[in-house]
Amino acid sequence: MSELSVTLAGVELGSPLVAAAGAAGSGPELLEVVPRGTFGAITTKSITPECRDGHPPWRLIELPTGMLNAVGLANPGLDAFMTEVVPSLDPNGPVFIGSMAGHSIDDYVTVASAFDSVDSLPLVEANMSCPNTGTGRQFTDDPMAMREAVSAIKSQLKQTPLLVKVPLEMTPGYPIAMAAIEGGADALTMINTVPAMSIDVDTRRPRLSNGSGGLSGPAIHQLAVRMVAGVRACFDEGQCPSILGLGGVTRWSDAAELILAGASAVGLATALFADPRLAVRVGRGLERWVRRQGVSGVSELIGAVHDEPTIPG
Repeated sequence: MSELSVTLAGVELGSPLVAAAGAAGSGPELLEVVPRGTFGAITTKSITPECRDGHPPWRLIELPTGMLNAVGLANPGLDAFMTEVVPSLDPNGPVFIGSMAGHSIDDYVTVASAFDSVDSLPLVEANMSCPNTGTGRQFTDDPMAMREAVSAIKSQLKQTPLLVKVPLEMTPGYPIAMAAIEGGADALTMINTVPAMSIDVDTRRPRLSNGSGGLSGPAIHQLAVRMVAGVRACFDEGQCPSILGLGGVTRWSDAAELILAGASAVGLATALFADPRLAVRVGRGLERWVRRQGVSGVSELIGAVHDEPTIPG
């Protein structure tokens, strides 16, 4: 095992870096622009049973602190994904994580059942908290609804570990994240984009065609760090499920923060739109950091944050 090897929901990754859903197209095309070994895993576009065109323009807006998007889960649909994308997933490359989305429990169950039969998708992720569709967050306002949905999805997965992508929570105890675990999630991806809005002050209209969308990038990084650390603190030592930390990673130190907070792996999303090869620099920075910390591998640093704060000056 290399010094950057980690385990996510029981699956070994050669690197803790994961390309998040939507940041790599369907998935395999990202490998055309980064060296092999850059990513431990690549998450596919979120797939729904039916083909979706998504929202009309504008659906992506660059901001000083990141990006606002309301793509609307545009994807080719399950049948096209299974026939056109799955055959191109190289089993000898990085791990591929199959992302699924839907408007109902039945939608998720349908996609989960199909994904479970695909050997080249050793992990699957349920996007339960997308803020830029009309029904994208219907399972995240009520822990009971989340628990029921995750349980139904998990029942279709006979061999594949399940990650559940959850939203930012400010409520003590993180009831939505805990409900996902209670429903059978093997790991959590956190955090999803944060609901936000931008207005054109000249036209006085929303800048996104959908009105509002999901904020990502550096603006949400410290929120993600806090939630990863908070959820991990809810569990006794060694009992916390794997966490895929996601939110505003643009430098190796951002990734290191999420790992110290408790993330077994770190997702990159918004930054890849600007420069997919940024992941190479993040990986190299993590390697140097691990050596400076005097440990044999990055896995020893997962959740290794000290309780005492560092006082500036």
